[in-house]
Amino acid sequence: MSIIEIILIGLSLSMDCFAVSISSGGTMKFLNIPNMIKMAFMFGFFQGIMPLIGYFAGVKTIKYIESFDHWIAFSILFILGIKMIYESYKLDELNCNTNRTCPFGFKTLIILSIATSIDALSIGFTFSIIKTPIIISVTLIALISFLMSILGINIGYKGKHFFENKMEKIAGFILILLGLKILLSHT
Repeated sequence: MSIIEIILIGLSLSMDCFAVSISSGGTMKFLNIPNMIKMAFMFGFFQGIMPLIGYFAGVKTIKYIESFDHWIAFSILFILGIKMIYESYKLDELNCNTNRTCPFGFKTLIILSIATSIDALSIGFTFSIIKTPIIISVTLIALISFLMSILGINIGYKGKHFFENKMEKIAGFILILLGLKILLSHT
């Protein structure tokens, strides 16, 4: 997998972080830099750790699935892409809730970080199947998620929810296209 493809996957994975960051930025009365850095760090950290866990789980099982691994990689990316597109339609409903929890509390950040990085676990498994360099991949994914979270908080603070569901749709389409590319390159 090329660096460009890893960056595209990193951007796609970071869209959940981006959407949550926009919503979180929209709750701020003033731009709080320590809270912004704390959220971005947590999102980046979990987005980097989850593919690592998925990768090592995949390495243990690769010899059993080598003959059809490209179908697994395609299926994972396709399902994640569809899930992201579907969830983009649910964001509008969620944003109508006026009873918000502070998204910058430690417990809430842990829950949000895990929830936004579950997809990255599957990507790590896919990386092990297609033998992608894991250290470069998780570093790029973590960095991209960190930066997208900072960007999202700033956009949310200034724009109050204008972009979030559109970016989620684009990310879903990117994952589907990458899955198709993997499938086509093995058939």
